[in-house]
Amino acid sequence: MSLAEGLAGERAWEVRRAGFPPVIRFARPTRTGVVSTTGGHCKLNCAHCGGRYLRGMLSPAEALRRARTAGAPASWLVSGGCDHRGRVPMPLGLLQELGRSARLVLHVGLLDLHRAEEVATAAAVVAFDVVGDRETAREVMGLDVGVEDYLDVYRALARHTRVVPHICLGLSGGRIRGELAALEALAGECPQEIVFLVFSPTPGTVYAGHQPPPLAAVGSVLGLARRLFPTTPLTLGCMRPGGHYRQALDELAVKLGMNGIAVPSPAAGRAAGERGLEIIQGEECCVLH
Repeated sequence: MSLAEGLAGERAWEVRRAGFPPVIRFARPTRTGVVSTTGGHCKLNCAHCGGRYLRGMLSPAEALRRARTAGAPASWLVSGGCDHRGRVPMPLGLLQELGRSARLVLHVGLLDLHRAEEVATAAAVVAFDVVGDRETAREVMGLDVGVEDYLDVYRALARHTRVVPHICLGLSGGRIRGELAALEALAGECPQEIVFLVFSPTPGTVYAGHQPPPLAAVGSVLGLARRLFPTTPLTLGCMRPGGHYRQALDELAVKLGMNGIAVPSPAAGRAAGERGLEIIQGEECCVLH
């Protein structure tokens, strides 16, 4: 780490220390079920995912069966594949049934604005991806949309429920490109929380042979986010690379003042202890607390 990077990191930590108590949330979402409203199907076949992540989710029928059992999840992450316009189908009947006895986190994509109220009112939280660069949206998802399109949907949803923007660092095949624009756009929206994900090369996808973004670049974005949002909780989400990269990233995230980490590595716990942070453990999706 260069001297400049070290100083920037210390400034980020000082901002965190001034704005928050010495507490960090570690979320291990064992009590959150995950359901895909489209099963394993996605019309976009995005370069970073290719529908691979849908395969580990329950189908709607499976989720409904599980919701009626004694060991039903306390909450559900409702996601799915996108249609050709980037919308994730959100059947109201499914949401109402799952929401009878559990909190819902909805991943809606670029929802039609006229559906924002009816869908948002079913959610405890909407997890909303924001892409800050039109070229990235075209390359990764095949969508001709810019940051303003994302903000329009964000604002429509935020009028009716809590919305947590998600920004994937390195989404463009491991390159940092539109992430700073996404942060700058959100700075005017006063989000209640922001979650950061990190691109992870996935076998069988267009980007399978790419590398995760350099840790120094990820650290620069996280440090800037801490300084741009001095009183907004910032969380490192569960979608990020594993192995040594994850250990180093988690340690860096603690030192840069993140307020929470999902599925933390042992390095996160050690770094939290070194910084004098009390660890609060959670058993549901990181946006539920």
